[in-house]
Amino acid sequence: MELNISYEEVYDLLHAACTSISPDALFLMKQAAENETNPGAKVFLETMVRNVALAGETDKPVCQSPGLPTVWIRYGEAVDLSPLLSYLPRAVQEATKNGFIRPSIVHPLTRFNPGDSSGKGIPNIELRQDPSLDYVEIVMSAKGCGAELGNVAKILTPATLGKNYKGLKSLVLDTVINAGGFPCPPSAIGIGIGGQMDIASKLSREAVSTRDWRDVNPDPLLADLERELLEDINNLKIGPAGVGGDTTCLAVKIAYAATHTAICPVTINFHCWVARRFGIRIYPDGRREKLFQVE
Repeated sequence: MELNISYEEVYDLLHAACTSISPDALFLMKQAAENETNPGAKVFLETMVRNVALAGETDKPVCQSPGLPTVWIRYGEAVDLSPLLSYLPRAVQEATKNGFIRPSIVHPLTRFNPGDSSGKGIPNIELRQDPSLDYVEIVMSAKGCGAELGNVAKILTPATLGKNYKGLKSLVLDTVINAGGFPCPPSAIGIGIGGQMDIASKLSREAVSTRDWRDVNPDPLLADLERELLEDINNLKIGPAGVGGDTTCLAVKIAYAATHTAICPVTINFHCWVARRFGIRIYPDGRREKLFQVE
């Protein structure tokens, strides 16, 4: 398959991701604002929704925090991805130059900032080959890094996982309580389970960044666990921006991989309400299907 995509198309996707949030997240935010019973929380939610509208009207970043850009590329048959892989760093740097991304990428130890959002591993690119696909899928996500401060990775054992996954559920709720308002709630939470720690961490980010926040997990066990955790988290009444209220979390998304009999790695990954993610699927005939975009 020949991937017919231009640099301008890649840049436009990134530009859209900087100046809006995906429709699923915006729907849940509006729903939360409409249903909120705490007056102070309701004002916060309505202001957040208005902020998204103003960002689109003025062509400005929806949030001052640029996040860290990750791109998931899924494909079936062999395809030459080299042009796309060269476009991505260039698009991030141009978006920074044009004021849509704050230059916040630094060396992890020296803290040197090149000033253009460049650096080793930026953007992070995750390649996924799936022979069943008849398209190439590109999903761009810039997840805010303030939300990272509340993240937790832990190796559970069969004993600490507990009956009816009590240990897992307690870990999630304790993590949300300890994070408080730092992840800019209402947040979405990705939970990666299984593999080893690196696998659980990748799964947690991929689940919360590439799934529609309104969808239902096709695995009945995980679907039930997502619903239960979402309800329990919102019953904590931390609320938007941590001021109290009915909506602390917009969605819980879980992904898993098989693991070793002695362990159960778990990573809990916060995503702030600013869901900057947009994508496309490109078919062999050139047809485009929008992902996380307003039609």
